[in-house]
Amino acid sequence: MSGNKKIFLVFLVFLAAYLIPFQEFFILFQGWFPDFSMTPAGQGLKESFLMLSEYAHEHVLFCLVPAFFIAGGITLFLDQQSVIAYLGPKAKKWVAYSVASVSGTILAVCSCTVLPIFKGIYRRGAGLGPAVSFLYSGPAINILAIILTARVLGFEIGAARTIFAVVFSVVIGLLMHLFFRKEDQKRLDDMGMFQKTDSEKPRKLSQNLIFMLSMIGILIFLNWAPSKGSLGFWDTIYQFKYWISGLFGIVLLYAVYRWFKKDEIKEWTAQARDFGIQIIPLLFAGVLIAGFLLGRPGQPALIPQNWITSLVGDNGLFSNFIASFSGALMYFATLTEIPIMQGLIGAGMAKGPALALLLAGPSLSLPSLLVIKSELGWKKTLVYAGIVIVLSTLVGMGYGAFFS
Repeated sequence: MSGNKKIFLVFLVFLAAYLIPFQEFFILFQGWFPDFSMTPAGQGLKESFLMLSEYAHEHVLFCLVPAFFIAGGITLFLDQQSVIAYLGPKAKKWVAYSVASVSGTILAVCSCTVLPIFKGIYRRGAGLGPAVSFLYSGPAINILAIILTARVLGFEIGAARTIFAVVFSVVIGLLMHLFFRKEDQKRLDDMGMFQKTDSEKPRKLSQNLIFMLSMIGILIFLNWAPSKGSLGFWDTIYQFKYWISGLFGIVLLYAVYRWFKKDEIKEWTAQARDFGIQIIPLLFAGVLIAGFLLGRPGQPALIPQNWITSLVGDNGLFSNFIASFSGALMYFATLTEIPIMQGLIGAGMAKGPALALLLAGPSLSLPSLLVIKSELGWKKTLVYAGIVIVLSTLVGMGYGAFFS
């Protein structure tokens, strides 16, 4: 099946998830099958499709689609030698991990939106360690989320989240590099045998930079969320986010029209299409599974949320592990982790598990793990998730013991 036919099928699935009124359907379903609809399996079935609908409305058009085009642009037009110089295995460690963590911070996206961009830089020659550092930092080190964490949950946990998220992004990347350095070196050597030469550059570096930054600007401001507090500056930007996104869109159109050939534009859109074909089906499958098992915040599913809350009421090893492991499976849209944590803490969640979930949850989710597996394989994916869970558990225990 051709790529155009595949993306058409993906588009039909998206339209179904976007347009079908699942809420009204499940009201009818409850009337038809009242006994089953009240069971944990019935609640899980309902939550899986409602979560899919919510995901389609809130994250596909404004989050994933711009990210696909950014990833396609990185794959095709970003100078490969520049990627290797700053993020490759021979780059200085402090340079590679500083660039990776700062890049993720600037984007400030959720665990799913960062995936196509991660794929782009990884395929362009970034080492496994810096690429994974970027993969963690994008969702975990969100400037607005850090500020809101401090304001809503307290300065102590906000500061701890900031410090350990930065430390984690570097430590996780270094550990992944250490564990898989031979495999990664072989990948990069094989890539070097077939890489295109950059001797004939059709554009200046500044032109490519404007092209990439315009797309990043669209992604950032389309997804700018209100502070739900007294952060006037952030809320002012939120009121004008579509105007700002439109200005970046005009810059992008100018760059594409003036500096790119028709065949390059065609190849770029084909790359974005291919990222969509690879990622969206896995994400949708993961969202359905996560919704069936855990549900949306405050809504019951197959696994009752009060079970999780009852298991994280102290600062012990088990409580922190449960919080980290649960966070690794749950899906958090950008900033939604804060009201969720507020509710869990109000229900009796201890301080240590709260921090553990904040460190593991935004950077991991079941949908994102499925996509990471498609790029890295199960071994690297499970090691990455395991490192995040173990580090979050240990830091949560230490934080809980110190501040309890």
